Amino acid sequence: MGQVTWWRGGIIYQVYPRSLMDSNDDGVGDLQGIIAKLDYISSLNVDAIWISPFFKSPMKDFGYDISDYRDIDPMFGTMADFDELINKAHRLDIKIIIDQVLSHTSDQHAWFEESRQSRTNPKADWYAWADPKDDGSAPNNWLAIFGGCAWEWEPRRQQYYLHNFLKSQPDLNFHCADLRQAVLDNVEFWLKKGVDGFRLDAITFCYHDEQLRDNPAKPKDQRQGRGFSEDNPYAYQYHYYNNTRPQTVGFIEQLRALINRYPGAVTLGEVSSEDSLATMAEYTQGDDRLHMAYSFELLTDDFSAAYIRQTVEELEASIGDGWPCWAIGNHDVQRVASRWGKGETNTDLVKMLNGMLFSLRGSICSYQGEELGLTEAPIEFEQLQDPFGIAFWPMFKGRDGCRTPMPWSKTATQAGFSQGQPWLPIPPEHANQAVDVQEMDPHSVLHSYRHFLAWRKKQTVLIEGDIEFIDAPPAVLAFKRYNTDKAMLVLFNLAAETAYFDLDALALSSDVPSSVTLGDIHSEHGLLTGEIDGSKQIELPPFASFFADLL
Repeated sequence: MGQVTWWRGGIIYQVYPRSLMDSNDDGVGDLQGIIAKLDYISSLNVDAIWISPFFKSPMKDFGYDISDYRDIDPMFGTMADFDELINKAHRLDIKIIIDQVLSHTSDQHAWFEESRQSRTNPKADWYAWADPKDDGSAPNNWLAIFGGCAWEWEPRRQQYYLHNFLKSQPDLNFHCADLRQAVLDNVEFWLKKGVDGFRLDAITFCYHDEQLRDNPAKPKDQRQGRGFSEDNPYAYQYHYYNNTRPQTVGFIEQLRALINRYPGAVTLGEVSSEDSLATMAEYTQGDDRLHMAYSFELLTDDFSAAYIRQTVEELEASIGDGWPCWAIGNHDVQRVASRWGKGETNTDLVKMLNGMLFSLRGSICSYQGEELGLTEAPIEFEQLQDPFGIAFWPMFKGRDGCRTPMPWSKTATQAGFSQGQPWLPIPPEHANQAVDVQEMDPHSVLHSYRHFLAWRKKQTVLIEGDIEFIDAPPAVLAFKRYNTDKAMLVLFNLAAETAYFDLDALALSSDVPSSVTLGDIHSEHGLLTGEIDGSKQIELPPFASFFADLL
């Protein structure tokens, strides 16, 4: 892929640094641990690594509460370690994308320590402050995602500050021009260090409504979303005023203007809004906003061909020249092998899910451990680290189950992650799925993942082509990927029973002749299990994947 457009259709491997590899045996993964595993990551045939926060932080939200945007937390190493990481990754032709948490800081950040002292200090307006109501109560009805009121009282200012997440994560005031410039300066610091891009955490939360209008109530039948089901009061409101404000687009354009001064650098926005697909389209329009965006639409419990098709088609209908990024797992949601596997461990399902994700139009984020088919780890309440899970236990058990350390060796101490006690437990079943076990098995999820991505690199139509869905039986996700030179039929059986796809259905889609002929049927990626019989039906065994050129 070219220097400037490497990200279009690129595979981005998400590293959660606390849990990849511990180099100094303190039980927490670190930058030297990532460096030690760069050759392994390169062997997966991915294009880039997205590293979750490693900045200085009190770790109340495990790095998403930053106290210094320009320093490495000693837990993870030093700036020299980061320089080494960048250099080695680039030698391996791997791009480095880092998290930027722009909407809020830690309450231990120097900016907030100054801002909270008075209403007249130089940074008084750098955070979202508001006077109480006449009765002393909070300025409005806004709620925090992690539970309770989104406002916290500060006695020194006799005002409340806004926190959309933990009360130790005060929201910055992007209505302040000086603050915006300071944020951009921090971003440029890392561009000068040589990073290739930024994953923009909670980018929809940068601005709040200056009038502080109440959010309207949401009807009970519409209270749904990732972690926001009826057990979380956050689901009781339409969040029109505490995030996704129209001014966000203007800041994104400022950010893009900075990024454009560093050719090849990219932005990936995390979008969470009342209509995330529409926001993804809005934030990626033209060439002066985000390069790409992803949302939580495929990170939910919904798993069906109809839902996946509806989600992708809805975005395709509105995104225009924007560019999507898709993910089915990350550090915030239950592992996909459990979430969509409904508790059953099935390697064929996991292989199919990886192939399905890698075949969608757009760039792809793949979370560490998905190449092994890791399941959600069972975590007891006494073992919980995640404040979200502690607050909402037992209805919501938090995010620790998807954040447990990577298993590298079945028989080594702590599955080869650390010689010390790891920050989260490693379940025995993960040790059985360790890298060294799967390296020895040519039919493993790991080998399937590698082989598919090696094959995909040769299929330009899967990287850059358009997508068109095809009517199929309920269990089958069917689409074609095509460009001016080639068209490919792509089928996935999402069920544990055999399914059939009738080739006559292809004649109903556009630009396909009524007499359909299949060209090469691709088996070299190790996922093909479909067959064609004389009746022009393709037989798809349980969780099968099928790829064929259309002639």
